[in-house]
Amino acid sequence: MIKQIAIVCALSAGSAVAGLNVSNYDDLNEGFLGNSFSYNGVNYREVNSVDGVFPDGNPFVAGGDDINSLGDQFIIENAAFFYNDFPTWGSANNVLTFGSAFIPGDNLSIGALSYMEMGLDAAADYASVDLAFFENGPWGNIVLHFEAYMGNTLVDADTYTMSNLGGRDNAAITNLVVEGGVFDSMRLYATLGNDYTGPRVMMDNLSINTVPAPMSGALFAMCSGVLARRRR
Repeated sequence: MIKQIAIVCALSAGSAVAGLNVSNYDDLNEGFLGNSFSYNGVNYREVNSVDGVFPDGNPFVAGGDDINSLGDQFIIENAAFFYNDFPTWGSANNVLTFGSAFIPGDNLSIGALSYMEMGLDAAADYASVDLAFFENGPWGNIVLHFEAYMGNTLVDADTYTMSNLGGRDNAAITNLVVEGGVFDSMRLYATLGNDYTGPRVMMDNLSINTVPAPMSGALFAMCSGVLARRRR
């Protein structure tokens, strides 16, 4: 009987082994996914659900129905042409972008993003994301934020400030990382000063390291007792 319980304890521990999970979106079809969707253990939601200002100071409103909104869709975009210029970024060819439009085929549109949330099916202690965007031109000084939360408590944050050289805008890339504690959700958003804003952003290779789920109190007590008896 003790041997059988020991096997149950070993299986329970082994079923919750931590591991790195990478979402590259390449198995999804190009097109609209709606204003929320679940994929590879991540629940994507609340896209462009905040009011804010465009870089020129004019306001936009939350959602996707108003003419002055950014659009409220998650979008899979085939970014084959982008990978011609940035072959080491992400993983060709699909990316996740946002807003209201996409271009079918190898050409692409980099959509507008002010805010989004990502809930996790399993808690994690590390996440990274590859981001592509336009900077300079009208986009200078916009800050991209990548944050990890346990409930409503901030665990870690990383940021990137867009170049502000003026002139013509250009595509650029970065990688943001959150770690150093256990979290169950993440947020990706953009600010200009104290306001949310709407730069053009797409993402790829969302990498998440999940952590083992804790045993229940009863199972932990039983397994601890079995281990103590086996050591006698």
